[in-house]
Amino acid sequence: MTRVGVNGYGTIGKRVADAVAAQPDMELVGVTKTSPDYGAEAAIRRGYDLYAAIDDRVDEFEAAGLTVSGTLANLLDAVDVIVDCAPSGIGERNQPVYEAHDTPAVYQGGEDADIADASFNARASGDEVVGADSLRVVSCNSTGLSRILAPLDEEFGVEKSRVTLVRRGGDPSETDRGPINDVIPDPTTIPSHHGPDVNEILPDIDIDTAALKAPMTAMHTHSVNVTLDTETSAEAVRDLLSEQSRVFQIPEQAGIDGAGTLKDYASDLGRPRGDIWENCVWEKSVSVEGRDLYLFQNVHQEADVVPENVDAIRTIATDVSRSESVARTNEVLGVGFDSLLADGGSVQAPMTADD
Repeated sequence: MTRVGVNGYGTIGKRVADAVAAQPDMELVGVTKTSPDYGAEAAIRRGYDLYAAIDDRVDEFEAAGLTVSGTLANLLDAVDVIVDCAPSGIGERNQPVYEAHDTPAVYQGGEDADIADASFNARASGDEVVGADSLRVVSCNSTGLSRILAPLDEEFGVEKSRVTLVRRGGDPSETDRGPINDVIPDPTTIPSHHGPDVNEILPDIDIDTAALKAPMTAMHTHSVNVTLDTETSAEAVRDLLSEQSRVFQIPEQAGIDGAGTLKDYASDLGRPRGDIWENCVWEKSVSVEGRDLYLFQNVHQEADVVPENVDAIRTIATDVSRSESVARTNEVLGVGFDSLLADGGSVQAPMTADD
């Protein structure tokens, strides 16, 4: 049983905590908050032990009527792995604390790549992650791109990939990022950071990325063009994507025309918080001209890195193989939409854990 702590109970942290708590081979020891807000109350109501992320704020939690089990230092002494889900840049400040307690750590994509021994994606990472004491799960966009570029490169070879990302302006709770009434290049330079981040996982992929920020909160949209080494067909690409356990090909007849409908679909199917852990590729958008592949996909920025964090924990703390870990994570969380509207009633190959 791997004992896990989550430092930061925000957008990603609360989802990682739920995912860890659901794993039969993991124990969620506790989560941290910096202040006694609604998130801290929610953690306690979910039965999670709450720790103060900042030592001198314990009294603030007690004064608010929220009992804490200790401080971050106490949590670190009680776990085998800490998952840092603090806001971008704070992980760098936390790193010396984790090292002082000799606690292996999983960081998020908002941190610089050099914060960890290696960057991580469950589908695309190589042997460089084996034996690591710290891993950085790449960003939501890089996760989504790695999941499709890795199999494309393995099957057909990738000569060049060009991606335009239309990014959400902020998460639903990030009211400080709005109101927004504009579409802006973010950044104005090319490539955006997403291409280099993908290269932390897939160093041999030639990729250019450009990013725009739009006034929405639901998901990111990618317009993907990949020049393959060999000619193929759209049908062959769809077949390949159907084999990827964390890729959902949206059936044309489903009537799903955007991020809002996707989220509605996930909610109607009972997904917690309407979360979408999979890449969502519009089946109809997959087209091939010679060696050029085109497709649209959406990634849910609040959720797609969550199963990757679970697999990163196992990579650090156990000798479970990558494929077995992915199968376990998928099975426990219920990753994989099986649309009745897809040909044959399934849009991806199921993965079953060995035990």
